[in-house]
Amino acid sequence: MAVKKKIDPKNPPTLTEEQLKLLKELERTSIVFDEDNPPLSDEQLSKFKKVSEINRAKRNKQTVTLRLSPRALNKAKALGKGYTSVLSRILEEALEDNELIEKYL
Repeated sequence: MAVKKKIDPKNPPTLTEEQLKLLKELERTSIVFDEDNPPLSDEQLSKFKKVSEINRAKRNKQTVTLRLSPRALNKAKALGKGYTSVLSRILEEALEDNELIEKYL
């Protein structure tokens, strides 16, 4: 059974001697390639870089000033930490709905 734990990078856990020993052993372990996990060529690796750059460009956000009613702002803030990201996703979805846009023009 797998055990999942969330680690807070600001407050990392203290590792036991056994865990530290295991990590040191893993550092010396070589990578084993097989038919399901072949080594990648430089050309294949460069494609990963291009895809990564494209995805990063798509995620690049711009800062804007937006005036909200007190009611809308309070509802948004009630969503908790990260509410601005939630508002961004809501706005993206709403802008895909032409009927909704027409309703508020």
